[in-house]
Amino acid sequence: MYKIAAAIITSALIVSAVIVFHSRAQRDLAPVDTQPTENVEVRDGVQYIILTARGGYTPEMSTARGDLPTKLVVRTNGTYDCSASLVIGSIGYRKTLPQTGEEVVDLGTPRAHTTLKGTCSMGMYAFSVRFM
Repeated sequence: MYKIAAAIITSALIVSAVIVFHSRAQRDLAPVDTQPTENVEVRDGVQYIILTARGGYTPEMSTARGDLPTKLVVRTNGTYDCSASLVIGSIGYRKTLPQTGEEVVDLGTPRAHTTLKGTCSMGMYAFSVRFM
């Protein structure tokens, strides 16, 4: 009796694991969206990526065009957590943002097919921008 119950439970766990891993694999294989996200706009030939820093960075993932002069605009509004301490290691940027306001970071002209990553100074909160 116990052997049958154990076999049924084991089978159920195996089937559940297969379903979970299959759905994750399908999600990971989904095509990458190459369209700029809603927080990206181009004005007068300059691309602006707009993020909000408060309790993390919103959005956490953005998609933008590569090979275009780009500026990152980070907005704060009563930000007292560590997301006010912005670090973008690849460009040597480290700054404490104003608690309320806007910081514009010139990213130059990021190359297509690269990713920019930023974090708070503690590494607790992160964001990334994929350039297509």
